[in-house]
Amino acid sequence: MHVTSERRLDDGVLAREFTLGEIPGTLWTPESAAPVPLILMAHNNGLPKSADRLVARARHCAAAGYAVASIDAAGCGDRPRSAADEQVRAELRRAMRAGEPVYGIFESLIGPLVENAVPEWRTTLDALLELPGIGGPVGYSGWTALGIRLAVAEPRIAAAGLFAGGYVPRAQREEARQVTVPLLFLLQWDDEGNPRQRALDLFDAFGAEEKTLHANLGGHTGTPWFEVEDGNRFFDRHLK
Repeated sequence: MHVTSERRLDDGVLAREFTLGEIPGTLWTPESAAPVPLILMAHNNGLPKSADRLVARARHCAAAGYAVASIDAAGCGDRPRSAADEQVRAELRRAMRAGEPVYGIFESLIGPLVENAVPEWRTTLDALLELPGIGGPVGYSGWTALGIRLAVAEPRIAAAGLFAGGYVPRAQREEARQVTVPLLFLLQWDDEGNPRQRALDLFDAFGAEEKTLHANLGGHTGTPWFEVEDGNRFFDRHLK
């Protein structure tokens, strides 16, 4: 892992940009004399790790005593996309403008994104846990489709906070039954791109014995800030 820049923010959090081979990432860490738990924080469906909402959540979580890491996995953020990916995205934009069904297109777009992202997140996790000041356990926060696949594939993840917004491919919906770690699931009741019944069915499918659903009124980007604070309390119970 090669650190390309670092700066101390006004809340005391240290923000470090890094590269790990072709993987660019950001690591936020608190001022702490003891090793702290780690949270992997993923953005949704190819957005960059520099997205304002993700950075705000990451800084708040780090200030609460966690190391927080995010990466731009293959096809995400500014990383190059294959010609096939660009073709699918162009078809998605066309279908949305025309008001045509898009679920089939989402299947062909999101499925490969998840499959390509999981190995890079696991490689990043290996490298992060070797750094001084970062211990376990490990939590996951963010994109549901990736979180399901990663929680099934990665035994080091001890708890997961998932955002119900965003398309979850059929394969991950089936895998949800294998997710047994404690779970916090956030649902926007009026999410324009995610029918609430589909989200409720997914919550029901999770195999975790401890799972909590928080539903709030509002659209896709309207998750209240207090859910970030509640998320910290969720991770406090399971990672500290």
